[in-house]
Amino acid sequence: MDNSPTALFDSYEQDFRQIIDSIRLKLDGEGKDERGEQRRATLRRVEMELDEADEMISQMEIEIQGIPQSIKPQYQNRLKAAKGDLVRFKKLSKDIHSQVSRAELLSSGRVGTPTSDEPYGPTSDRTRLLAGTATLEDGTRRLQESQRIALETEDQGAEILMNLRTQREQIENSRDTLRTADTAIDRASGTLKKMIRRMYQQRVVTAGIIVVLVLLIAIILWEKVFR
Repeated sequence: MDNSPTALFDSYEQDFRQIIDSIRLKLDGEGKDERGEQRRATLRRVEMELDEADEMISQMEIEIQGIPQSIKPQYQNRLKAAKGDLVRFKKLSKDIHSQVSRAELLSSGRVGTPTSDEPYGPTSDRTRLLAGTATLEDGTRRLQESQRIALETEDQGAEILMNLRTQREQIENSRDTLRTADTAIDRASGTLKKMIRRMYQQRVVTAGIIVVLVLLIAIILWEKVFR
Protein backbone atom coordinates (compact mmCIF):
# COMPACT_ATOMS: atom_id res chain seq x y z
CA MET A 1 0.00 0.00 0.00
CA ASP A 2 1.35 3.44 -0.97
CA ASN A 3 1.70 5.54 2.20
CA SER A 4 3.00 8.69 0.47
CA PRO A 5 1.19 11.96 1.37
CA THR A 6 -0.05 12.32 -2.22
CA ALA A 7 -1.35 8.77 -2.71
CA LEU A 8 -5.01 9.48 -1.92
CA PHE A 9 -4.99 12.71 -3.94
CA ASP A 10 -3.60 10.86 -6.97
CA SER A 11 -6.22 8.12 -6.55
CA TYR A 12 -9.12 10.60 -6.36
CA GLU A 13 -7.73 12.52 -9.33
CA GLN A 14 -7.53 9.32 -11.38
CA ASP A 15 -11.16 8.49 -10.52
CA PHE A 16 -12.16 12.05 -11.45
CA ARG A 17 -10.46 11.80 -14.85
CA GLN A 18 -12.21 8.51 -15.59
CA ILE A 19 -15.60 10.06 -14.74
CA ILE A 20 -14.84 13.15 -16.88
CA ASP A 21 -13.83 10.93 -19.83
CA SER A 22 -17.14 9.06 -19.51
CA ILE A 23 -19.07 12.36 -19.43
CA ARG A 24 -17.16 13.69 -22.44
CA LEU A 25 -18.02 10.53 -24.38
CA LYS A 26 -21.72 10.89 -23.57
CA LEU A 27 -21.93 14.60 -24.40
CA ASP A 28 -19.46 15.04 -27.26
CA GLY A 29 -18.81 11.49 -28.44
CA GLU A 30 -21.04 8.62 -29.42
CA GLY A 31 -23.90 9.90 -27.24
CA LYS A 32 -24.16 13.10 -29.30
CA ASP A 33 -26.23 11.43 -32.02
CA GLU A 34 -28.83 9.94 -29.66
CA ARG A 35 -32.42 11.14 -29.81
CA GLY A 36 -35.58 11.05 -27.72
CA GLU A 37 -35.77 8.98 -24.57
CA GLN A 38 -32.36 7.47 -25.18
CA ARG A 39 -30.80 10.94 -25.13
CA ARG A 40 -32.70 11.89 -21.96
CA ALA A 41 -31.52 8.69 -20.23
CA THR A 42 -27.95 9.50 -21.21
CA LEU A 43 -28.28 13.01 -19.79
CA ARG A 44 -29.61 11.58 -16.52
CA ARG A 45 -26.53 9.37 -16.29
CA VAL A 46 -24.38 12.41 -16.98
CA GLU A 47 -26.02 14.25 -14.07
CA MET A 48 -25.18 11.35 -11.75
CA GLU A 49 -21.60 11.26 -12.98
CA LEU A 50 -21.27 15.03 -12.49
CA ASP A 51 -22.31 14.54 -8.86
CA GLU A 52 -19.67 11.82 -8.50
CA ALA A 53 -17.04 14.11 -10.06
CA ASP A 54 -18.04 16.87 -7.64
CA GLU A 55 -17.52 14.46 -4.75
CA MET A 56 -14.05 13.57 -6.07
CA ILE A 57 -13.19 17.29 -6.13
CA SER A 58 -14.27 17.58 -2.48
CA GLN A 59 -12.04 14.65 -1.53
CA MET A 60 -9.11 16.17 -3.42
CA GLU A 61 -9.61 19.46 -1.54
CA ILE A 62 -9.41 17.56 1.74
CA GLU A 63 -6.32 15.55 0.80
CA ILE A 64 -4.37 18.54 -0.51
CA GLN A 65 -4.29 19.94 3.05
CA GLY A 66 -1.90 17.16 4.09
CA ILE A 67 0.52 17.52 1.16
CA PRO A 68 3.94 19.02 2.04
CA GLN A 69 4.41 22.68 1.16
CA SER A 70 7.37 21.89 -1.09
CA ILE A 71 5.16 20.11 -3.64
CA LYS A 72 1.74 21.57 -2.82
CA PRO A 73 1.70 24.26 -5.60
CA GLN A 74 1.74 21.72 -8.43
CA TYR A 75 -1.12 19.79 -6.82
CA GLN A 76 -3.06 23.04 -6.36
CA ASN A 77 -2.70 23.64 -10.11
CA ARG A 78 -3.99 20.14 -10.84
CA LEU A 79 -6.95 20.71 -8.51
CA LYS A 80 -7.68 24.04 -10.22
CA ALA A 81 -7.62 22.35 -13.65
CA ALA A 82 -9.99 19.63 -12.43
CA LYS A 83 -12.42 22.24 -11.10
CA GLY A 84 -12.30 24.02 -14.47
CA ASP A 85 -13.16 20.80 -16.31
CA LEU A 86 -16.06 20.13 -13.95
CA VAL A 87 -17.50 23.64 -14.42
CA ARG A 88 -17.16 23.35 -18.20
CA PHE A 89 -18.98 20.03 -18.42
CA LYS A 90 -21.69 21.17 -16.01
CA LYS A 91 -22.37 24.12 -18.30
CA LEU A 92 -22.29 21.88 -21.38
CA SER A 93 -24.74 19.45 -19.76
CA LYS A 94 -27.08 22.32 -18.84
CA ASP A 95 -26.96 23.70 -22.39
CA ILE A 96 -27.73 20.29 -23.90
CA HIS A 97 -30.62 19.83 -21.45
CA SER A 98 -32.06 23.14 -22.64
CA GLN A 99 -31.62 22.17 -26.28
CA VAL A 100 -33.35 18.81 -25.77
CA SER A 101 -36.26 20.41 -23.90
CA ARG A 102 -36.64 23.08 -26.59
CA ALA A 103 -36.57 20.45 -29.34
CA GLU A 104 -39.24 18.40 -27.56
CA LEU A 105 -41.52 21.43 -27.22
CA LEU A 106 -41.08 22.34 -30.89
CA SER A 107 -41.70 18.79 -32.07
CA SER A 108 -44.82 18.51 -29.92
CA GLY A 109 -46.09 21.75 -31.48
CA ARG A 110 -45.75 20.39 -35.03
CA VAL A 111 -47.77 17.19 -34.53
CA GLY A 112 -50.86 17.03 -36.81
CA THR A 113 -52.27 19.50 -39.35
CA PRO A 114 -55.56 21.47 -39.29
CA THR A 115 -58.59 20.13 -41.17
CA SER A 116 -61.93 21.64 -42.14
CA ASP A 117 -63.69 19.62 -39.42
CA GLU A 118 -61.11 20.70 -36.82
CA PRO A 119 -59.93 24.17 -37.82
CA TYR A 120 -57.42 24.45 -35.00
CA GLY A 121 -56.23 20.86 -35.36
CA PRO A 122 -54.37 18.87 -32.71
CA THR A 123 -51.79 21.65 -32.57
CA SER A 124 -54.21 24.05 -30.89
CA ASP A 125 -53.28 26.01 -27.77
CA ARG A 126 -54.88 23.35 -25.58
CA THR A 127 -52.81 20.59 -27.16
CA ARG A 128 -49.62 22.59 -26.85
CA LEU A 129 -50.47 23.45 -23.25
CA LEU A 130 -51.07 19.79 -22.39
CA ALA A 131 -47.84 18.78 -24.11
CA GLY A 132 -45.93 21.52 -22.29
CA THR A 133 -47.45 20.48 -18.96
CA ALA A 134 -46.50 16.84 -19.56
CA THR A 135 -42.96 17.87 -20.45
CA LEU A 136 -42.74 20.06 -17.35
CA GLU A 137 -44.01 17.23 -15.13
CA ASP A 138 -41.51 14.85 -16.69
CA GLY A 139 -38.70 17.37 -16.12
CA THR A 140 -39.84 17.88 -12.52
CA ARG A 141 -39.87 14.14 -11.94
CA ARG A 142 -36.38 13.77 -13.37
CA LEU A 143 -35.18 16.69 -11.25
CA GLN A 144 -36.62 15.12 -8.10
CA GLU A 145 -34.99 11.81 -8.98
CA SER A 146 -31.65 13.56 -9.53
CA GLN A 147 -31.99 15.34 -6.20
CA ARG A 148 -32.76 12.05 -4.45
CA ILE A 149 -29.70 10.41 -6.01
CA ALA A 150 -27.60 13.46 -5.12
CA LEU A 151 -28.72 13.28 -1.48
CA GLU A 152 -27.96 9.56 -1.33
CA THR A 153 -24.55 10.17 -2.88
CA GLU A 154 -23.91 13.01 -0.44
CA ASP A 155 -24.80 10.78 2.52
CA GLN A 156 -22.53 8.04 1.24
CA GLY A 157 -19.74 10.55 0.63
CA ALA A 158 -20.13 11.97 4.14
CA GLU A 159 -19.98 8.47 5.62
CA ILE A 160 -16.87 7.62 3.59
CA LEU A 161 -15.28 10.92 4.60
CA MET A 162 -16.02 10.22 8.26
CA ASN A 163 -14.48 6.76 7.97
CA LEU A 164 -11.39 8.23 6.33
CA ARG A 165 -11.05 10.82 9.08
CA THR A 166 -11.42 8.11 11.74
CA GLN A 167 -8.77 5.99 10.05
CA ARG A 168 -6.45 9.00 9.79
CA GLU A 169 -6.91 9.72 13.50
CA GLN A 170 -6.17 6.08 14.33
CA ILE A 171 -2.99 6.20 12.22
CA GLU A 172 -1.90 9.44 13.88
CA ASN A 173 -2.60 7.96 17.33
CA SER A 174 -0.58 4.86 16.40
CA ARG A 175 2.31 7.07 15.31
CA ASP A 176 2.16 8.98 18.60
CA THR A 177 2.14 5.69 20.51
CA LEU A 178 5.16 4.46 18.56
CA ARG A 179 7.01 7.72 19.22
CA THR A 180 6.21 7.43 22.95
CA ALA A 181 7.36 3.80 22.98
CA ASP A 182 10.61 4.74 21.20
CA THR A 183 11.25 7.48 23.75
CA ALA A 184 10.57 5.09 26.63
CA ILE A 185 12.90 2.47 25.11
CA ASP A 186 15.64 5.08 24.70
CA ARG A 187 15.26 6.15 28.32
CA ALA A 188 15.24 2.55 29.56
CA SER A 189 18.33 1.79 27.49
CA GLY A 190 20.15 4.80 28.97
CA THR A 191 19.13 3.81 32.50
CA LEU A 192 20.29 0.23 31.93
CA LYS A 193 23.66 1.43 30.63
CA LYS A 194 24.10 3.62 33.72
CA MET A 195 23.24 0.66 36.00
CA ILE A 196 25.76 -1.55 34.22
CA ARG A 197 28.45 1.15 34.50
CA ARG A 198 27.74 1.58 38.20
CA MET A 199 27.84 -2.19 38.69
CA TYR A 200 31.34 -2.32 37.18
CA GLN A 201 32.39 0.62 39.31
CA GLN A 202 31.09 -1.13 42.44
CA ARG A 203 32.97 -4.28 41.46
CA VAL A 204 36.20 -2.31 41.10
CA VAL A 205 35.65 -0.64 44.49
CA THR A 206 34.80 -3.99 46.09
CA ALA A 207 37.91 -5.58 44.61
CA GLY A 208 40.01 -2.67 45.87
CA ILE A 209 38.57 -3.05 49.36
CA ILE A 210 39.29 -6.77 49.32
CA VAL A 211 42.90 -6.16 48.23
CA VAL A 212 43.37 -3.59 51.02
CA LEU A 213 41.91 -5.98 53.59
CA VAL A 214 44.14 -8.80 52.38
CA LEU A 215 47.19 -6.53 52.62
CA LEU A 216 46.22 -5.43 56.16
CA ILE A 217 45.73 -9.03 57.24
CA ALA A 218 49.06 -9.95 55.69
CA ILE A 219 50.81 -7.08 57.47
CA ILE A 220 49.22 -7.99 60.81
CA LEU A 221 50.20 -11.65 60.42
CA TRP A 222 53.76 -10.66 59.43
CA GLU A 223 54.14 -8.47 62.48
CA LYS A 224 52.87 -11.22 64.81
CA VAL A 225 55.07 -13.86 63.26
CA PHE A 226 58.33 -11.97 63.06
CA ARG A 227 58.12 -10.03 66.30
